[in-house]
Amino acid sequence: MKPGVLILCTGNSCRSHMAEGILQASAGDLVEVHSAGSKPAGYVHPKAIQVLKEIGIDISDHTSKDMNTFLDRQIATVITVCGNADKACPVFLGQLNRYHWGFDDPAHAEGGEEKVLAEFRRVRDEIRKVIDAYAAGLREGASWKETSVPVHKV
Repeated sequence: MKPGVLILCTGNSCRSHMAEGILQASAGDLVEVHSAGSKPAGYVHPKAIQVLKEIGIDISDHTSKDMNTFLDRQIATVITVCGNADKACPVFLGQLNRYHWGFDDPAHAEGGEEKVLAEFRRVRDEIRKVIDAYAAGLREGASWKETSVPVHKV
């Protein structure tokens, strides 16, 4: 059974879904990835779907979920991607790790279509750098476990 990772933000409409999609693409073979919100918006932002599709990741089937639906699930790691979710974050069953990596909310971007899309892309790229580094650490840890030799006391 793969360890569970839950990515939280307030609305679960942009940042957490982008992070979930990127982590699923980078390390979905090592972890079971979910996202949720402390106050779910009830939809996934179409521009979040669009900018991830641009990098070959499809999150069009994602839905906005409440973090409380995960309280009885085995979640080894919680990652919050906004300050409000970090403050509202409960402790989950089996939780070993908690990280807070705050990102700007692209849903608040103002201006024309291209300016708003540019903001979604900027935030996507920031999330991708952090999540890819995290996934690389997971891969390194997994390969270390596979090659380590148990030490026996004599």
